[in-house]
Amino acid sequence: MSEHLIAFFMGIIEGLTEFLPVSSTGHLILAGHLFGFEGEKAKTFEVVIQLGSILAIAVLYRKKLFSLLNPKTLTDKTNKRLNLIHIFLGVFPAVIVGLLLHDFIKDVLFSPKAVLIGLVLGALLLIYADKKKTNITANTLDELSYKQALTIGLFQCLAVWPGFSRAGSTISGGLLFGANQKVAAEFSFILALPIMIGATGLDLIKSYNQLAGGDIPVFVIGFLTAFVVAMIAVVSFLKLLDKLKLSVFGYYRIALAVVFAFIIL
Repeated sequence: MSEHLIAFFMGIIEGLTEFLPVSSTGHLILAGHLFGFEGEKAKTFEVVIQLGSILAIAVLYRKKLFSLLNPKTLTDKTNKRLNLIHIFLGVFPAVIVGLLLHDFIKDVLFSPKAVLIGLVLGALLLIYADKKKTNITANTLDELSYKQALTIGLFQCLAVWPGFSRAGSTISGGLLFGANQKVAAEFSFILALPIMIGATGLDLIKSYNQLAGGDIPVFVIGFLTAFVVAMIAVVSFLKLLDKLKLSVFGYYRIALAVVFAFIIL
């Protein structure tokens, strides 16, 4: 299979899975293993196509993102609006953990076996959160408290393990501490912007020398495919949340891990 076709399929996988609680990194690592698309170039490619997914969120949530920059959101003494403090509280725990463990994560946890374990552990968390979710106190993004934002941020730290899923971790944390499914998912999407921009930026700085001019078409195909598919996936996922329980994604993750265990182990 040509690299251009691999890039297209990988872009589809990234766009479909980045903001679902199923672990996009896990899917990309397993798919790359099947396609024989591995190594430093493949890791850099995965970073680049994640930027395509990030751009999709920036477009879909542009109004909310612009409102966060409004000084009035920080001076609202009633704390009834999502503001930059919520975002900071949701982001900084994962930033600290990611910086401290970056090399360990890339060298040790980016393997198919580690991903399979992460898929199962993350699935168990999703199923638990779905069954044990507390009384809902946040039915909109503007009803999230600072405490809930920090708690969700702490849960996001679990996602440094590929396969665990950043979306799955944050949505689970939201459910366990009073946010409804849609609010937890949307806050997860917004938190993804600074987290993923920072993480992908760091990776690109460290691995830019792995790229060659001939790689540009492959990277562009993956980037654009991930952007378009992510736009569709996010809108569809939010609609599905009204009909599906998170446990469904948990059982899917376990089934996926079992199938790939037979293929690669």
